[in-house]
Amino acid sequence: MKLFIPGRLCLFGEHSDWAGGYRRTNPILEKGYTLIVGTNQGLYADVKPHPTQFIFRSSQGASVELPADPQILLDEARRGGFFSYAAGVAYQVITRYAVAGVEIENDRTDLPIGKGLSSSAALCVLVARAFNRSYDLKLSSDEEIELAYQGERTTSSRCGRMDFGCAYGRRPILMIFDGDRVRIIPLAVPQDLFLVIVDLGASKDTREILHQLDRCYPFATDELCQNVRFYLGTINRTITQNAVEALKRGDARQIGKLMKQAQTQFDRYLKPACLSQLNAPILHALLDYPHLKPYIFGGKGVGSQGDGTAQFIAKNAKSQQQIIDIIHRDFPQMRCLKLSIETKARMES
Repeated sequence: MKLFIPGRLCLFGEHSDWAGGYRRTNPILEKGYTLIVGTNQGLYADVKPHPTQFIFRSSQGASVELPADPQILLDEARRGGFFSYAAGVAYQVITRYAVAGVEIENDRTDLPIGKGLSSSAALCVLVARAFNRSYDLKLSSDEEIELAYQGERTTSSRCGRMDFGCAYGRRPILMIFDGDRVRIIPLAVPQDLFLVIVDLGASKDTREILHQLDRCYPFATDELCQNVRFYLGTINRTITQNAVEALKRGDARQIGKLMKQAQTQFDRYLKPACLSQLNAPILHALLDYPHLKPYIFGGKGVGSQGDGTAQFIAKNAKSQQQIIDIIHRDFPQMRCLKLSIETKARMES
């Protein structure tokens, strides 16, 4: 059978998933609120059951073939490398459900890797869904997310649960993080919205960003940490909830206004915690580029922020293409992707 797993764009609420997770030890912290949407791009694969082997062939040309044995898969997951995530998920599924192997032919990938669009989470969800569909396990999307999350955690990665919202496909969803509990609210828009995702062609150290922000939890030790918690708590809750209401109205102008507000507040409260990475001169140069102003309602950073990826909400479909043309002309090192948040009827057609 054929599967498609999209990437995940965090429209609002970056970092609040793991921050909200700290409520398990400090319940006075605010819940985490993230508004995400699946990308138009992702991983495509043909999958089928295999009686003895776990086989994954990547569109990048690499492949792995291992016995469907829990210990061997666990060893591969802990070894690290490209296939560690896939092996970690296979280990989780085989251990829990006592199934055999699968063969996954990932024949196409048009999702950028390592750009804050959850490429590794999409890979993990692909493996979980391949087992689910191959053996008719009748797992819900929530259960696939848990397998994918635990599979990636089997490796050295310490990703947040938000990344695995890609299991819900291309629809927008609100995710609320309360300790170990996650509430997922699917959303719909009354009219199409048009965004542009921009790979800035630069670099950032996500591990360093997470390390510096994480030290502010679960208890604040100074004013800087109090500011981090204020943004990821009260400010993020207000902005993200307002963004949900704007999205439900199809109000692109208000979403753009909230993007600009979120970026301004992020820079005020979070940037000082990791100036080496969050100063992000390339990101800010693009967000402030005057030639884009006639075509956008607003924009902000993506994922952990820094000089990795930016997003803009366009005024309409024509403006979406004009944004891409301008960036490719004036910033040739950058790569743009279209993202359309479509009405339910168009998404299902």
